[in-house]
Amino acid sequence: MSKTTIDEDLGAAGSQLSTAPEESLNMPALGVIGWARWFWRQLTSMRVALLLLLLLSLGAIPGSLIPQSGTDETKVADFRNANPTLGDVYDKLGLFHVYSSAWFSAIYLLLFVSLIGCIVPRTWQFVGQLRGRPPGAPKRLTRLPAYTTWRTEAEPEQVREAALALLKKRRFRAHLAGDNVAAEKGYLREVGNLAFHIALIVMLIAFAWGQLFKMEGNKLIVEGDGFSNTLTQYDDFKSGTLFTQDELDPFSFNLKDFQGSYEKTGPNRGTARTFQADLSYRLGAYGKAKRTVVKVNKPLEIGDSKVYLTAHGYAPVITVRDGKGNVVYRDAVPLLPLDNNITSSGVIKVMDGYRNAKGVREQLGFEAFFLPTYTPGSETASTFPALNNPVLNLAGYYGDLGVDAGIPQSVYQLDKSHLKEFKDAKGEQQRENLKPGETMKLPNGAGSITYDKTVEWANFQVTRQPASDWALTGSIVAIFGLAGSLFISRRRVWVRAVKGADGVTVVEMAGLGRSESAKVPEELGDLAGILYDQAPGVSRETEAEPDGVSDSGAASVAEGAEN
Repeated sequence: MSKTTIDEDLGAAGSQLSTAPEESLNMPALGVIGWARWFWRQLTSMRVALLLLLLLSLGAIPGSLIPQSGTDETKVADFRNANPTLGDVYDKLGLFHVYSSAWFSAIYLLLFVSLIGCIVPRTWQFVGQLRGRPPGAPKRLTRLPAYTTWRTEAEPEQVREAALALLKKRRFRAHLAGDNVAAEKGYLREVGNLAFHIALIVMLIAFAWGQLFKMEGNKLIVEGDGFSNTLTQYDDFKSGTLFTQDELDPFSFNLKDFQGSYEKTGPNRGTARTFQADLSYRLGAYGKAKRTVVKVNKPLEIGDSKVYLTAHGYAPVITVRDGKGNVVYRDAVPLLPLDNNITSSGVIKVMDGYRNAKGVREQLGFEAFFLPTYTPGSETASTFPALNNPVLNLAGYYGDLGVDAGIPQSVYQLDKSHLKEFKDAKGEQQRENLKPGETMKLPNGAGSITYDKTVEWANFQVTRQPASDWALTGSIVAIFGLAGSLFISRRRVWVRAVKGADGVTVVEMAGLGRSESAKVPEELGDLAGILYDQAPGVSRETEAEPDGVSDSGAASVAEGAEN
């Protein structure tokens, strides 16, 4: 071939290797179907699935750091008032309701579709592998990472039969393939991998189902009072988008008694030992009343609902009389704890029925500060959570509570904008400490307020979390599936037994693992030792023992099959 021809050929080859764009390059248009197929391949790739999982994790971070409207509307309102500009930005981005926002839902659904697209073809492929047989031995077993050989006087058929029985005994899927035995083990690795991904799908479905149909409500109940499971009975209530009132389980219960005990001595003094509520409940309007005890983390289960005991406190029983001695108010007033010793505060509102000394209709309000265990010298906090020496501090107001204006008010706060203080003889605000049974006289014949006794209250949380069992099952299966995919090694073993040129049987054994592991050569050495005992080598000294198992590095199952 002439130099000119070589140069021309080299120039043609060089033009093929060039990265410069060709001027006459005409790529065929993909079309709608082609682009759809390309998008589906990209979406169902493992790379995109991992990327979506990462985006889902990152997207959940704002839901943990920023107050959510579905959890605490008050905190959301406070954040907007404190940060009006940033609040508007968060509103537009949906950061106040992350888990129901359009962008989070899009990531969620794309991840769901991606996982299904990954799992379905892999499942069918795995089913085909289970129905098939391990491939026959490569031509050159010496090229595999684990290999050993010896010569024996046993017949090849005897060696193969012994190898087949040995491998099946070791739970290999094995069969005769010509002059060799092909075996494979570790299919549970792929089972674990598929189980992990299927469990993720189950968890995603369970999470979505739970968010759509969940409900959660709280109710504070004083000893002796009851509760019926209707929306109007709850102090606060929130639910999923698709939850309806008709799905509330029909039940009711009464709080008969609440019992709490505390450590009296030692470093844990004041720590709660027991919290339990004695309930009488019934299912439906005409159900038979039953008694039960609800404890912390031991809820009452009625239908699909669970009733948890979440908090407790004290409710002083108060009696208010007007100047003529008529009772205008008598009730137990729940007070909210301020610390671990249940130092509590709240308000008492007398809205109807009261007239002052002149016969004019007014409303009364009292600020209440309660110490379950009062110790002289420590007037601002209780020294123990139990009712050892209860004291109720009261300060009174009269006028207009503002409840008739139609603006909602908290039962634990007092609007003083239209109220006046009761003054004592010194012209200072009247404030007194009362023990059970004691009465504070209001000035100028305005009446009196009596602290009768103290009862306890308990707060109950009624929840309904559908598909929670599925989510738990999915998480457990995901853990075991991931462990199986990480720690189970899929490997293949071949045993070839043929007559040599001198009539002596040559036995070759080789192993191949999907990933580099010391387990493959160790297992092959163990199998070779057992098979060698059944088909011992010839009497020559160099062939008396099987060769050592070689380990030249890891190779994939596919590469071994191609060899």
